[in-house]
Amino acid sequence: MESSESIPVIPLASSSNGRVSSKSWKPLKSATVRSHQSAGRKSKSWEDRMEMTKKALSIKKLEVELKAEKKEEMVRRKEVTMERKKAAEERQRLEEDKAKVGSYEIFGLLFRMLF
Repeated sequence: MESSESIPVIPLASSSNGRVSSKSWKPLKSATVRSHQSAGRKSKSWEDRMEMTKKALSIKKLEVELKAEKKEEMVRRKEVTMERKKAAEERQRLEEDKAKVGSYEIFGLLFRMLF
């Protein structure tokens, strides 16, 4: 009996009921390793995931605020430009009116001098 104790025990491969495939060329199957999980799923605890979510929401909120500020600045610039254009058009119109009035006055003076 002592001789049986000296023989090393060969462990069976992990398979259904300890059976081993007789196909030596066939690789052993193993559990699927999921490497394409999102960062939120890979984190260990619920608190970690909630912290990541809070960070993402705060970043998104900041982006929205910055975009709103940028849009307001563009609207303000457009308004200033439109006001300047209107003022320039008004000045141009007043100059044209002055020229018309001046020409009428000159025409009136010439008319009075001739008649």
